Amino acid sequence: MKEVLVIIPAYNEQDNIKRVVDNLICNYPQYDYIVVNDGSRDHTRRICRENNYKLLDLPINLGLAGGFQAGMKYAYRAGYKYAIQFDADGQHKPEYIEMMLKKIKEGYDIVIGSRFVERKKPLSLRMLGSRLISGAIRLTTGSKIQDPTSGMRMFSRKIIKECAINMNYGPEPDTVSFLIKNGAVVAEVQVEMDERIAGQSYLTAFKSVFYMIRMLTSIIIIQNFRKRDKRYLEL
Repeated sequence: MKEVLVIIPAYNEQDNIKRVVDNLICNYPQYDYIVVNDGSRDHTRRICRENNYKLLDLPINLGLAGGFQAGMKYAYRAGYKYAIQFDADGQHKPEYIEMMLKKIKEGYDIVIGSRFVERKKPLSLRMLGSRLISGAIRLTTGSKIQDPTSGMRMFSRKIIKECAINMNYGPEPDTVSFLIKNGAVVAEVQVEMDERIAGQSYLTAFKSVFYMIRMLTSIIIIQNFRKRDKRYLEL
């Protein structure tokens, strides 16, 4: 069985994708990777093709959840033990993958690359949302997640299968909360993240507020009614 797959969902990341993937290829060849081009409208697909990157080329934009699930289906079918969600904008640093891998091998189902294990969360409007989501997860699951909005998450084979087979498993804090409720054991390790160098984040100020409200509503209310197909596996 193969060990680690780095899943890189990419939407309109023509200014970043080469730097991100070339860094992995040149400096971290021990990890396999797959770029999931989520129907990009820019030159992301062309850059990946010209450089012979390993690519899942989605014909239309499915959104972050669709791109993530496509990557997890690939990881499951290709037989990987672990998969890590990795941003295409260059914010995530591959030097922390080894630390996360060691942690998940201790028996965890999910390991989050967290900015706030050893550091205090800043007092800012953006971090207010993170604090509220952390509080909602703790209220509903009893688990303390310091950096619930971190997109750098590693998953065990069990979670890969769960996300590949079932529907509606997006790479969001409410999914982490739902998995914890169903028995997943989660750990965090301290990482540092870079700021986006080029391109634009899809999260504008307005979208950030809407995202926070959506996550809180999902974690506190909707997750209580969410159904999980138990025919395939138990956590």
